[in-house]
Amino acid sequence: MKATIHITLKNGVLDPQGKAIENALGQLGFGGVNEVRQGKLIEVDLDESDPAKAEAALAEMCEKLLANTVIENYQIHLNDA
Repeated sequence: MKATIHITLKNGVLDPQGKAIENALGQLGFGGVNEVRQGKLIEVDLDESDPAKAEAALAEMCEKLLANTVIENYQIHLNDA
């Protein structure tokens, strides 16, 4: 089963990389960009056919390694093959 995990900074956490992207877009002439927040996208292919078990395993992976849950949120999306 394939899954996509989106990891983003929590609201209120400063995002210097997002700010740098925002500034660069302005310098390249892209007006009207008011705020940029950057994150991570992780794709995982699991040997699991049960969606509930797959989601539980992925959540544990996020909690233990993939996301810093103090400052980041994550969303798991199971992809139908």
